[in-house]
Amino acid sequence: MIAALQGQHAFVTGGGTGIGAAVARRLASAGAAVTLGGRRLAPLEFTAQAIGATAGHVLIDVTDESSVHGAFKQAAAARGPLTVLINCAGLAQSSPAAKTSTALWNDAIAVNLTGTFLCSREFLVQLPRDAVAARIVNVASTAALKGYAYVSAYCAAKHGVLGYTKALAAELASRPITVNAVCPGYTDTALLDEAVENIVRVTGKTADAARAGLARTNPQNRFIQPDEVAEVVHWLCLPSSASITGLAVPVAGGEA
Repeated sequence: MIAALQGQHAFVTGGGTGIGAAVARRLASAGAAVTLGGRRLAPLEFTAQAIGATAGHVLIDVTDESSVHGAFKQAAAARGPLTVLINCAGLAQSSPAAKTSTALWNDAIAVNLTGTFLCSREFLVQLPRDAVAARIVNVASTAALKGYAYVSAYCAAKHGVLGYTKALAAELASRPITVNAVCPGYTDTALLDEAVENIVRVTGKTADAARAGLARTNPQNRFIQPDEVAEVVHWLCLPSSASITGLAVPVAGGEA
């Protein structure tokens, strides 16, 4: 039986670790060739080697136009035209609103929102006009759907990602291209560890208490696992999901 994504080539930003690595593994298991993009070579190499011959990796800074252009060109030369894009690279820093520096704000917008724009634009520029189907999935956050205290810059950036997703979906609806967002709640990744460390530093709580507090934001009282997010991304990339576009899918245990 032919795998559902056989013949597809997916580019996954932030593909070396966390949700990005889980997505890359899941798409590869469905038959897609995958290119993992990120800023750190070691985790990219580790994840690509674990996946096997269908995976490759490129260094990319999603905030830099020339880096994005070069990485996508390199990926296409190695494994053929890109037909799937997963925008997973992200940055989450916390600060009270009145103490949020311009640098922190700019970093949040650059990585989370501008990076999504630059990669999506490059993907569309190089996408063959005769492509039978193409998919863009933006890994946003429940922070794209609601507000959280002390991460106003991150929330603003992720709300922007969702707005961009919906606008792009509407613009591309006449072509065989779908654009969707997946919105995980707190997910058990390195970003969560950083959030816990910040809570400990600011409040003096223990790490266990900080983790428990974050887990309680999920009505199931647990953290989302990267593989759960990857399953939803995989579903949105399937040929049978061709009519699903402009959607924001929460993966958050019922968090409103």
